[in-house]
Amino acid sequence: MKKIHTKSKYISVFLFFAINLVIYGQIPPGIYTDTIENNGLKTVHQVKINDDFFIYNEYEIEPAKFIKTVGGFIQIENTSSNTLLVVLLEFNSDFENDALRQLSIPIEMDGEKLKMNWFQQLTLAPIFPATQDLDGAWLFATRGPDTGQKRRGEENTRKTLKLLMDNTFQWIAYDTESFKFSGTGGGTYSAENGIYKEQIEFFSKDNSRVGAQLEFNYKLEGDDWHHTGKNSKGEPMYEIWSKRIVMGL
Repeated sequence: MKKIHTKSKYISVFLFFAINLVIYGQIPPGIYTDTIENNGLKTVHQVKINDDFFIYNEYEIEPAKFIKTVGGFIQIENTSSNTLLVVLLEFNSDFENDALRQLSIPIEMDGEKLKMNWFQQLTLAPIFPATQDLDGAWLFATRGPDTGQKRRGEENTRKTLKLLMDNTFQWIAYDTESFKFSGTGGGTYSAENGIYKEQIEFFSKDNSRVGAQLEFNYKLEGDDWHHTGKNSKGEPMYEIWSKRIVMGL
């Protein structure tokens, strides 16, 4: 019997999901949110749909508290009773507790709103769409400047993904093989005239970082984003991120 390598199986499953999304896709790309108040606590439920990728975030505000994030490649399955959003997870911040690698979520579009009957009923409204220089999905490649050093790419199971869309940013560090989750953070961003700014709205490693504003320099060179400035310790930083183009695998 021919041996099928793990990477090959993963790529095949991804292609199946991506192709099915193209055929059956029913959710407009964008960011959808629902804020629920219970006993004085406000919990934000945020869904990001970027082409064939899905991210769900849950966090509290006032006071800030990160709860969870999950994300991965999607397909839509239509059954006799409902429509399912099926997610082949790449990361799951609760993996040590629930061991989930795939989700099947009943959904429906109600006008522009996305309804999800998951662990609770959510009615998520789209935020206003916007475009900026750095929009898209990026993978951390290497620390710069680029002098020909080995890059961390799609074939590496250890990834740091950064998704920027509709004035929001999020980074997630994870391993697709072990499913080890290393952290995430997100919020709003702006990129203009070579200046990149972030305002943090959730941060898994340190809730006290919420509200912080960070400023860096950026430069686009082909499919690379050169990200420079100072890190949280005030030390010089130079990172290179590459556009994620998984269909080219």
